[in-house]
Amino acid sequence: MKRFHVHLHVDDLARSIGFYSKLFAAQPTRVEADYAKWMLDDPRLNFAISTRGAQAGIDHLGVQVDDAAELAELKVRAEAADLALLDEGQTTCCYARSDKHWLTDPQGIAWEQFHTLSDIPVFREAAPAAAAACCAPGQTAPIAEAAACCTPTPRGRPVAAAVESSSCC
Repeated sequence: MKRFHVHLHVDDLARSIGFYSKLFAAQPTRVEADYAKWMLDDPRLNFAISTRGAQAGIDHLGVQVDDAAELAELKVRAEAADLALLDEGQTTCCYARSDKHWLTDPQGIAWEQFHTLSDIPVFREAAPAAAAACCAPGQTAPIAEAAACCTPTPRGRPVAAAVESSSCC
């Protein structure tokens, strides 16, 4: 079964946790010094917030799957649609070990498709090689220790949609 995923960057984690806890009528399932996540069943949503972004707003959207077969199906669909795909394979991020790949939609918005394998105690683990790249694909600064993490490289353009009180969706 699939779960929609949204990751937002926020300026004030505590204030945002309070707001989203009231909005969802639920406390986060995971809280760290720089991160919080809600795993909601109604609607089926993996909603994460963090203070790791350069600017507040949507970092990326995604689809979380329950097993490797579902992830493989999503990958086949993306390849059949001739979408550019960045396959990270097994990686760590957001306090989890996952198998994942990335797509970018026609507007430049990053989409993550992933299968979570386990939780980890740090935002991202260092790669075993001494010349390991930091956080996001394309970064070259080495990680000094497992708990350290570089500022993520944007995977797409941030979503900038103004919300007006007269709008309806």
